[in-house]
Amino acid sequence: MNSSRLPQPAAQDVQKIFARIAPQYDDLNTFLSFGQHHIWKAMAVKWSGVLPGDLLLDVCCGSGDLAFQGAKVVGTGGKVIGLDFCAELLAIAAGKHQSKYAQLPMQWLQGDALALPFDDHEFDGATMGYGLRNVGNIPQALKELHRVLKPGKKVAILDFHQPSNALVASFQRWYLANVVVPMAKQWRLTEEYAYLQPSLDRFPTGPAQVKLALEAGFAKAVHYPIAAGLMGVLVAEKDSIG
Repeated sequence: MNSSRLPQPAAQDVQKIFARIAPQYDDLNTFLSFGQHHIWKAMAVKWSGVLPGDLLLDVCCGSGDLAFQGAKVVGTGGKVIGLDFCAELLAIAAGKHQSKYAQLPMQWLQGDALALPFDDHEFDGATMGYGLRNVGNIPQALKELHRVLKPGKKVAILDFHQPSNALVASFQRWYLANVVVPMAKQWRLTEEYAYLQPSLDRFPTGPAQVKLALEAGFAKAVHYPIAAGLMGVLVAEKDSIG
């Protein structure tokens, strides 16, 4: 499908969607990932290259699951900052932090992925899970991630992928239409969950994401399809001289 024909919703409309689904957000992730999203998020953290003691940024952190995976790696000597535009999701993340991960240094900020409130060259690594697909300007989001990373550091971006295999692509559409949407009806969130397929149709393919990352200034970029191509991780590395 030609994604250029599908308009991106206004940022405030997307924000309202996530505010409404916040109470079911974790269940949504479980259904959409067939229960595997924690594994994929751990893979993204590994591909980000962060080490114990590092400062990690998780953009579009949602309810915090990817940030928590990162915090386990950087440990008590490091720190994770989770940023999201949705206050309702940040409240859930903060609650989980206090109840389950209070020993790990973490900070939660409401902010814009297109205008990150950080200095240049500040972070040892960055992650983003299921967020790039929802930003209003993907090239600008990538430029901002590039800007805040230290020279030679990486970002790993996990999201849905448009499978090249026709059968897998058909299964993906069937699953969204016949499993996710009926589930949404039970929660009275049909309209909100109907947003998912159009957001996927708009999202650039893996090779297109690589091209956008390089155009944003990254020195290297590679896209790894995972889960039979249903998901993917874009890994982009900043030049070692900044």
